[in-house]
Amino acid sequence: MVKLSVIVPFFNVQTYAPDTLRSLRANAREDFEFLLVDDCSTDGTLRLLERAEAEIPGAVLLRHEVNGGLATARNTGLEAARGEYIAFLDGDDWLAPGHYERLVARTEALNCDFVRTDHVQVNGRARTVRRVPHGPHGVVSDPRAAILPAHRTTSVDYAFAWAGLYHRRLLDRGLLHFTDGLRTAEDRPWIWRLHREAESFATLGPLSHFYRRGVATSLTQIGDVRQLDFLHAFDQVIAESAADREAEVFLPKAVRTYCAIIAHHLSDLDKFEPAVARELKSRGAAALGRLPQRLLDEALDSMDVTRATRVRRLRRRPAAAKGASAA
Repeated sequence: MVKLSVIVPFFNVQTYAPDTLRSLRANAREDFEFLLVDDCSTDGTLRLLERAEAEIPGAVLLRHEVNGGLATARNTGLEAARGEYIAFLDGDDWLAPGHYERLVARTEALNCDFVRTDHVQVNGRARTVRRVPHGPHGVVSDPRAAILPAHRTTSVDYAFAWAGLYHRRLLDRGLLHFTDGLRTAEDRPWIWRLHREAESFATLGPLSHFYRRGVATSLTQIGDVRQLDFLHAFDQVIAESAADREAEVFLPKAVRTYCAIIAHHLSDLDKFEPAVARELKSRGAAALGRLPQRLLDEALDSMDVTRATRVRRLRRRPAAAKGASAA
């Protein structure tokens, strides 16, 4: 049986893919498979992946004929995965040698549904250690309990699918697939569902995953309409939290996080194309109008003045007022 399936989507990352592929070679093992999903690249990425399939043990190339985005590419990999454990890697990141072998061994010893891992954030020459906001390391915990408290950064805010390892039983239960078509924030509904529905998890601290920030082709650097998919993602988080058996416990956290993300985008309007900035304000106001208004009041009262002011100003727009009256 394949012990580990690593799903690696690629799209127009020919500059960075060689580092990623070299690190996969340094992590190869006879019972590991690397599912390289080309999401219809238009640069030289596909040629690199074709060569990697021939040269890296366990590498399998999967190709999209139409670009579907990161969520859809990961789902393609999940459909093909044969491993007892599942991992994700982005096509512009890289790993230290032996990362996966150590991670699998430690996860098997813990015997939990999934683990989350610390990582090293790379921005040019700068290196920053990023820790999972949950501890202590190596202790099996209840994922539902790790969603709270509402006013503090928790494990669901550490929304990096690649920062972890996941047992196949989660895939068999339908908990590892992403919402098809989401172009950004695809990890948000995914990590919330995982924490609500899985039974056990732990955190680990190997600083052997290197996450590259500031990549020009990354959607976080592009100010087009795809950025606004975070609204769809958080609408899903709100809807699924409202349907949970403990909705009254989880909704305050979901609403507050949604407000914080809206405030973040409002603070960075200059990166958006003008038409997209206008659409962000319009759709953001409508989203605020759909939220439970008492919880929205409480969330804004708990936030710092700068962020709360941005969201309150948006809330006063006609779209938000109309949505609130309809609710």
